[in-house]
Amino acid sequence: MPLQIVLHDITTMNVDAIVNAANESLLGGGGVDGAIHRAAGPDLLKECRTLGGCPTGQAKTTKGYRLNARYVIHTVGPIWRGGGRGERDLLVSAYRSSLSLALAHDCRTVAFPLISSGAYGYPRDQALKTAVDTIGDFLLSHDMTVYLVIFDRAACCIDSGLFDRLSGLMDVQTEQDRPAPDRASRPAQPDESFSQMLLRKIGEAGMTGAQCCRKANFSSELFPSLCSDVRRQPSKSAAMAFAVALELSPEEADVLLRTAGFSLSPASRSDRIVSFFLAHHSYNIFELNAALFAFGQDQLGG
Repeated sequence: MPLQIVLHDITTMNVDAIVNAANESLLGGGGVDGAIHRAAGPDLLKECRTLGGCPTGQAKTTKGYRLNARYVIHTVGPIWRGGGRGERDLLVSAYRSSLSLALAHDCRTVAFPLISSGAYGYPRDQALKTAVDTIGDFLLSHDMTVYLVIFDRAACCIDSGLFDRLSGLMDVQTEQDRPAPDRASRPAQPDESFSQMLLRKIGEAGMTGAQCCRKANFSSELFPSLCSDVRRQPSKSAAMAFAVALELSPEEADVLLRTAGFSLSPASRSDRIVSFFLAHHSYNIFELNAALFAFGQDQLGG
């Protein structure tokens, strides 16, 4: 999927480029910076010495050396000083500068750490939202696979108010709180297949197929295959991703899912989270996926 949050060691990611949360000297440091330098070997530091440092919010590129990645994109995030000194703008710039360099170097896959959320003290929930929003905005107009690499699940902190509301939703115990069948108990819509309904709704929404795919956290390259076979059936996750992209209500989403033989189920934790976002007219799939990740659920997209 174009944006995926993963639990992983960023130094072992097999991608075109990994992003290093560096300091302005670019000469190594602690945390992710130190780990990347150790894994890449001494030649990385030698090349970094030739770059003349890097201002906060900007990025520079080196080779990957001993890493699985071809490139290391070094970017400098802001130190948190309370939020009133342009920290968010600088953090957005760090992500955008890194993505622009990845694009310029024809990178198809890029792995980011959660920039500034460690020793620089940026609140993790705000750091995550800025990362997800900025990367997500970029992916709405570019085909690239981006991994946001988290070292442990506790480091993935969504907004505390949202977390509390979703926690309450997760704590609801019903007689249906058991593994739910994927397939809907009622038959699918007889007059339209999933692909037919999807294409109709894309047209009604005034979007192109490529735009809808990207909003659903898919590559735009998926769209031709959706059009090629009206009998094509998606996974439940893919169907829900398109429901979010089309900004459907929970009831409308359930109708779309039923054309593929699924339904939104109160017995499913992930379905509850998706329904919550749809009911509250919150259609940013990248923020939804951050919430799903925080609660240990599979992310939407493909």
